[in-house]
Amino acid sequence: MEIVVVPHTHWDREWYEPFQRFRLRLVALLDEVLDTMEREPGYHFTLDGQLACVDDYLEVRPENRDRIAALVESGRLAIGPWQILLDEFLCSGENIVRNLELGMDRADKLGGAMPVGYLPDMFGHAAQMPQILRKAGLLHACVYRGVPSSVTTDAFAWVAPDGTALRTQYLPAGGYGNGAHLFYDMDGLAGRAAEFVKTMRAWHGPEGDLLAMYGTDHSAPVRGLPEMVKAIGARMDTLYGYIGAYSGEVEGLPRVHGELRSHARANILPGVISIRPHVKQAMGRAERMVERYAEPLAALWGGEWPGRFLDMAWWRLVDASGHDSVTGCGVDETAQQVAARIAEAEHLGQAVRDMVTARLAAAVPSDGVLVVNPTPDVRSGIVIVDVAGTDPLVDASGEPVPTQPLEYAPTLLLDAEMDPATALTFVHGTELYGQHITGWAVEDGTLTFTVARETSVVFDVAGLRREALDGVTRVRIVAEPRRTVAAMVEVPPLGHTSLRPRPHGQVFYPPVPSGGLPNVQHHATCWMGSDSATLPVRGDEEVLDNGLLRVTINRDGTLTLVGQDGTTVSGAGRIVDGGDVGDTYNHAPPAADLIVSEPSSVEVEMVWSGPLVAVADVRRTYTWPAAGDALDGAPEVPALSRASRTEEIAVTTRVELRAGEPFVRLHISFDNRCDDHRVRLHIPLPAPAAESYAEGQFAVVTRGLTAEGGCGETPLPTFPASSWVAAGGVAALLEHVTEYELVDGELALTLLRSVGYLSRNRNALRPEPAGPQLPTPAAQSRGVRSVSLALMPYESSWGEVVPQAEAFRHDLLVVPGLGDRALPLPTPASGLSVTGEGVVMTSLRMRDDWRELRVVALTPDDTEAVISGHLLRARHADLRGRPGESLEVTDGVVRLPLKGWEIATIQVR
Repeated sequence: MEIVVVPHTHWDREWYEPFQRFRLRLVALLDEVLDTMEREPGYHFTLDGQLACVDDYLEVRPENRDRIAALVESGRLAIGPWQILLDEFLCSGENIVRNLELGMDRADKLGGAMPVGYLPDMFGHAAQMPQILRKAGLLHACVYRGVPSSVTTDAFAWVAPDGTALRTQYLPAGGYGNGAHLFYDMDGLAGRAAEFVKTMRAWHGPEGDLLAMYGTDHSAPVRGLPEMVKAIGARMDTLYGYIGAYSGEVEGLPRVHGELRSHARANILPGVISIRPHVKQAMGRAERMVERYAEPLAALWGGEWPGRFLDMAWWRLVDASGHDSVTGCGVDETAQQVAARIAEAEHLGQAVRDMVTARLAAAVPSDGVLVVNPTPDVRSGIVIVDVAGTDPLVDASGEPVPTQPLEYAPTLLLDAEMDPATALTFVHGTELYGQHITGWAVEDGTLTFTVARETSVVFDVAGLRREALDGVTRVRIVAEPRRTVAAMVEVPPLGHTSLRPRPHGQVFYPPVPSGGLPNVQHHATCWMGSDSATLPVRGDEEVLDNGLLRVTINRDGTLTLVGQDGTTVSGAGRIVDGGDVGDTYNHAPPAADLIVSEPSSVEVEMVWSGPLVAVADVRRTYTWPAAGDALDGAPEVPALSRASRTEEIAVTTRVELRAGEPFVRLHISFDNRCDDHRVRLHIPLPAPAAESYAEGQFAVVTRGLTAEGGCGETPLPTFPASSWVAAGGVAALLEHVTEYELVDGELALTLLRSVGYLSRNRNALRPEPAGPQLPTPAAQSRGVRSVSLALMPYESSWGEVVPQAEAFRHDLLVVPGLGDRALPLPTPASGLSVTGEGVVMTSLRMRDDWRELRVVALTPDDTEAVISGHLLRARHADLRGRPGESLEVTDGVVRLPLKGWEIATIQVR
């Protein structure tokens, strides 16, 4: 026997049609599959490696659950192990783990998951996937796209950065449809089979069975398949029925290290990284909200575990991670549904976070604020707080904290001629204009209400309504004075502290820094002692400086950054606009492109000048072509040039430097009124670089200046970075997955890519269509677009970037106090501390009355994670949460040795 036929379908859950339209077809397909399998005992079927197909079907046909379970238990129907076939680069590493966990747990309830990491259609593969699969108990992977030209066999050893090697089945000569052409009818079947054997022997070698994947996108098997399989002397099986014949040993197999992003053998469609950027931004926000705020805070401070809410959040995040979902390469209706799903996940995370922080804020007086640290190390940083009055802020010990006033809220909310009866209709209980009435008075025909946002005053509303207000012709509403201030605060690891204005009657004499108080706009006072370890920020329209980083605003609106060690980045922040007449899958410039990089005007406005926060707004105006110059009557034909019609676009960059931070924060915004273009932010490298380093999915990946081609798709060296990318002495810290490229000695970050078609039949950089040519007007991403990031010069190693990216991505959380004003500030409290060179926490949650912690060593060197927090017991666990060996706990501390790049999960009490 030479051929093992694996009937399957590749099911894109949503793509060129939205989810529910595809589901209608899925139900019809699985009805047919189940009927066929029960009618023909030799029939086998592989359900695309994702449980979503089963869930979507059973929601419509719940009565067929037992039928599916019986076929799974018999070994004839293969389901899982994934919940959904994801895009590995456009979600977090933790999202990948939860996807696998959900899929395998769901499959277990139906008879067990297929023990193969089936990854048939992802647009490339993440470096740590072999380690993820192995730590979930899987010994095999199966891939198609991204495999480099060095692989010349249909099996290889895929090696993760930590050294984990996994036997990986490659699907050459047609991918997951390499056998789809065999069985359309009996005529010529023997000849087609012989040709198939000849082709596959070149990959597999002279001995052993050959894998024929019989299936394509959204397809059902042809009738009479068992007879045709028998006619060529083949056998039918599931994918694991074929792969499971191999032990998982990798001895003697060619080895491939790290991520698989080669264009040599298949398109990897890299333009999905940058299309519909608002979806990528939303995904990054929602993942951080659930992973790093909601779950850890609920695990440490939340009382009863809100598991159902968090499960719902993860379902939506995993669903959104599909390789035709978060990628943005579907029709506009699909993108809208994906965005809604992500928004729901963020809202669920916010709800859990707010529930937990409200519990903590109940112990903080209502004139104060709670400050929560979402990172597992002691954190000193700037928070923006809104407080009443003008008194200095103090911490729980009564010591003043450094502050800088930023804004003052208006106190006169209303002053108008008005009948007092009309004014009383504005009063709801004690609420008036969103605040609470603290008192009222009548003088010279004017009724004046005083209000505050929080108060302990018991106000007699009924008495006010009984008052004779004869002669009142004017009404005023006066609010308690409030201000927004920046404050520098130290917060325990995964813990909290609190601040409040100094209570009245407490005498306080502020220390004055040597040399007097720094110049602060609005004549503000900074309560910063001369013994402060953090130097103040000083800023004007030309220079911002905090002692760690000096930022000069150049006349063209770019920035020159000089680090403490002298590393200099000159001309950072250049905006470059070029044409893009590609599609949602692949960028393609017009043949006669017009690049616009010089602004027609530059304005700089100083917002705050320090000493804790210095901010300047840089407004640059550009003239951009309005669209691609499409042929009249044939808009689907790619333009050869850019239109002569132009739009004047103002790009505002808010440049923010905070005390104590070695990076400058940038917030870039503009109203996109143009089509068919790509906007990139360029950062010149301080030193020449032949490679870049980018964080993503539990690893830091090293990439060169080129990409390997070979299949026809032009191999652009544009790559994804999740939380940061570094090269040549400068790093960009990122809030979401961002496309980047090293080009002409600069780091180019894609801010926006606007196109009008799902796929173009004629794409200059990809000869083969990637899908149907359907219009996607919303993929032009018109309207106000904004992105936040930070730039950081570094001296020697990207290792310096890791802790700074953690701080940038996970701001301290400020929550108004909810307790009685008479309460004292609670003592600062620590949660769980996780430290160690290169050690990053990726997850903390509850599981079966244990706190489950996941960390990764973002370093090539062996290291140690030190975990403390009054621990009593600890044990190892795998990625599915199954407990392993016990860990030693000494004085409440666990010391966990980690290999370079190791992902480790432990459970503690």
